[in-house]
Parts: sequence; C-alpha cells; structure tokens
Amino acid sequence: MSGLCLILSGAPECYIPKRCRQADYIIACDHGYAHSLRHGVEPDLVVGDFDSYDGHIAIGLEVIRTIPEKDDTDTMMGLKEAIARGYKNIVVAGGLGGRIDHMMANIGLLVYAADQGVMCQLVDQHHQIFSLRNGSCRIKRGQWKNVSIFAADTEVPGVTLEGFKYPLENYTLTSHFPLGVSNEFAEDEARITVGDGTLIVILTDQK
Repeated sequence: MSGLCLILSGAPECYIPKRCRQADYIIACDHGYAHSLRHGVEPDLVVGDFDSYDGHIAIGLEVIRTIPEKDDTDTMMGLKEAIARGYKNIVVAGGLGGRIDHMMANIGLLVYAADQGVMCQLVDQHHQIFSLRNGSCRIKRGQWKNVSIFAADTEVPGVTLEGFKYPLENYTLTSHFPLGVSNEFAEDEARITVGDGTLIVILTDQK
C-alpha cells in the first residue's frame, strides 16, 4: 500500500506535522488516543493495554485491547498493525520526549521497520529520525541545522557521507564510537550511503 500511516504514541507532547493530519490511516496507541482528541485527529484504530489512558473511546472505532503483561509496547503494537495492513510509509508522532526508556524503544522500532522493508520515521517539532539500511538517501538542507548518524549494528561498513561539512568515504561506523554525531550541511542537498547494515539518522533544527 502506497499511502501514509500516522501512528500516535503516548509521550507527554505530540507534534503532528501538517502533512500527516490527512494520513490515509491513523492508529492511536493507548495515551496516543488522548493526543488524537487534543489535536482533533480521528484515528481509524486504537490499540494498547490502556494503562495510561482510561477515558472514553468513541463508539464505532476499531479497538484492539491487550493486557499489560505483554512483549510489545503499545507503539510496537501499532507499528505491527500498520505493517500488517500493508502500509510501507509510516510516521510516528508522540514517540519522542518523556521517559527515556520509551524513547529508546521507539527508536528501536525504526530498525524493526527496516527489517520489514518499511520506511518509518519518528517526528517531533524539532527532529526527524529514520533508519537507513543497505542503500542511500538524499536529504535537503531545508530547516535542518544538524544531522547525526549512529550505527544500529555493532559495525556498519561502507558508510559514505557527501555534501556534509565532515564527509566520510567507505567508512566502518561502530556502535561504540559516536563519530557521526552533529554533522552539518555543506551543500543544499547531502547524500548518505550505507553498504551493509543499518544506520539511525537524526535530523534536527536545533544547534
């Protein structure tokens, strides 16, 4: 399916980009339903164990409930449902900020999505985070001040950065040395290439 799926997670703040408000399919995960009410965005599906949202859910909405003693986080439940329903372009809002453990778990979702051949992004008002596996992407400077890349695997060989202040060529990035943090654009469009493995790419408009 070529459409966009928006997932609302349960961090304290939830910024929804304008382009996502008319997503083809919207999934609210537990407290993410409260965000949908606050922003006037009607979900197609609500999932979770509802340990962080115990209010009313509109009649007629599809709801998948689970118990708190589960392996998947509520946001992972939402992601799996989005993938099962055929979506390959997914944006997660409300997945950054708040508890660090939940935020790290949400960043881990990006790697899971890449395993499934799905493009998934985490967004807030100042960041866009996505994974890149065995391939390349171009990034326009636009609003972004800094770009950081991190190895999602122990070693990620074949990393090339072009159009950045600090370029790399066929470099092996490792998870234990954050060489890729806080790079800057040297051109209006930059290119990231990874030969074998997965990178986490973080764009920010903050210095």
